[in-house]
Amino acid sequence: MQEKRLVVAAGVLGLTAVALGAFGAHGLRGLLDGLPDGAERLSWWQTAAHYHLVHALAVALAAWLGSRGPRRAAAVAGGCFVAGVVIFSGTLYAMALGGPRWLGAITPLGGLSMMAGWIATIVAGVRLPRRD
Repeated sequence: MQEKRLVVAAGVLGLTAVALGAFGAHGLRGLLDGLPDGAERLSWWQTAAHYHLVHALAVALAAWLGSRGPRRAAAVAGGCFVAGVVIFSGTLYAMALGGPRWLGAITPLGGLSMMAGWIATIVAGVRLPRRD
């Protein structure tokens, strides 16, 4: 059952990453062009969308790993990836849209969550049963 949730989460994250990336490339660029920090904000948006999309795929990897055996480690990985996207990309998106700059102090927590997800992915990989 956890794998099903992770696959759905991967789909939602992938869809929203592509939509937000397209918005950043087409709609947001025009809105930020005249602002003194517009280029910096657009860069934040692009970084957020990049990490968002990459970690949508990482959630799908966690679902696959969970279906192969190491469910707990895979579930932890998937949960960390989702939390990382929400915190890391979410704070960058918010700042790009004019949110308070203090959100930048929270952004690294999302990055740490993503790293924890990759550590859990390593653990899940080590625990995969052999298929000879």
